[in-house]
Parts: sequence; C-alpha cells; structure tokens
Amino acid sequence: MAIRAAEPSDAPQIAALVNLAFRVERFFVYADRTNFDQISAMFQTGTFLLAEIASQPLGCVYLELRGDRAYFGLLSVDPVHQHQGMGRELVGEAERRARDAGCNFMDILIVNVRTELIPIYARMGYVESGTAPFPANVPTKIPCHFLRMSKNLR
Repeated sequence: MAIRAAEPSDAPQIAALVNLAFRVERFFVYADRTNFDQISAMFQTGTFLLAEIASQPLGCVYLELRGDRAYFGLLSVDPVHQHQGMGRELVGEAERRARDAGCNFMDILIVNVRTELIPIYARMGYVESGTAPFPANVPTKIPCHFLRMSKNLR
C-alpha cells in the first residue's frame, strides 16, 4: 500500500470512495455523504491523502492545517478492505504531516450516534474535547450532533 497526496483530478474517485465507506450512516441520514463539488471545494482549504494498492484508491482522509491545530475528516476505507489497518495508517500519516507542519494538536468530529467510533479513536490517543452542531442543511432521520475529539501531537 502507498499513501500519496491526492490531486484535484482525484475528486471523482474520492467522492465515490467516501460515499461507499459512509453507507453505514444511512441509519441516520438520507443521502450520500458528499459529492464531486464538495470534494473539489475541500481542495481549497486542505488536502486528501489517498491509500492505494496497484494504483487503485482504497482509502482516503482529508487533512486541514489550522495554525497550531490540524483537523482530519472523511476517513474512508473501501468496506472490502476495512479492519486491515488501512484507516489507522491513513490517520498516522495525517498526524505525521500535521506534526511536520508545526501543528501541536489534531481534532476530529464524530457523529454522536456512531458510538462504535469513540473507543477506536480513544485507542489512537484521542479524547473527547467538546461538541459541535450537525449541519442544519443535512436532513437526518434522528437528532444528532458532533463530538469533538482531540489528540496532542507532541
């Protein structure tokens, strides 16, 4: 497996990969997680890292540097390749890049109804550090909000 910084031309594959990985969230949202336009716009504020095997993208994560803090989101692994460490490697690479850029902390947002994710990130050193509202423009089947988790990178 190789991890590389994505190019804007990778946006269609990234959108498809994210939507495939986030189908698990259909119990609380009605639509796909993202689309080409949203992914393309995110290249203006951050970068995507792609995990590939034989040049086929099988995982990705979005990384945004914000001063001494960084943020990662949209961690996605093709369901066929989940539970093999690819997500953990993508997170590790995002953390390394953030640390190398001078960031001291990494932040993530997790939807509160995805309770299975909290212990996974806790094992990676993330601790709950607050909450944030779920986007008002995204219709949900049940009430939800974000949990913020943070990690000291130093």
